[in-house]
Amino acid sequence: MDRFVVISGCSGGGKSTLLEELRRRGHQVVEEPGRRIVIEELDRGGSALPWVDAPAFARRAMEMSIADRSAAAAAPGLVFFDRGLIDAAAALQHLTGEATLAALKQSHRYNRNVFLTPPWPEIYVADRERRHDLAAAIAEYDRLSAVYPSLGYQVHILPKTCVEKRADLVLSVLKSA
Repeated sequence: MDRFVVISGCSGGGKSTLLEELRRRGHQVVEEPGRRIVIEELDRGGSALPWVDAPAFARRAMEMSIADRSAAAAAPGLVFFDRGLIDAAAALQHLTGEATLAALKQSHRYNRNVFLTPPWPEIYVADRERRHDLAAAIAEYDRLSAVYPSLGYQVHILPKTCVEKRADLVLSVLKSA
């Protein structure tokens, strides 16, 4: 769907900060499924965590991403997704070898312009929900950098600059598309 825009890339690369700026500018934002799942699982003592049962975590992220897309259909204007279905499917395929990405070439489409935050070691921070190290985050970024173009998306690597300039760039690309 042309109104659904993915902001993806390296963990700790400034996605959430960018999405908060886009929200501040009046746009709808869908929070990252992975963080929501980790918070829920930690709060209830569950095991669908990336460091406990990564395939179960990825499957939950896919389910949540599909539900997020359905809920976002009612929102007017652009809707920005902090990661989404493709990220979750790419993770599951990497973990299990299941061909989860093939179906996404035709269905559950997002805006053809996808924005990736590159690895940014100077701002990377692990926390309660993000327990993997920078090397794992970079490996995931490398996979996503290949997956999105393979599905026909135009990838835009965001510069390591202030959040206002990043948001301006995203909106400029979308406006000219």
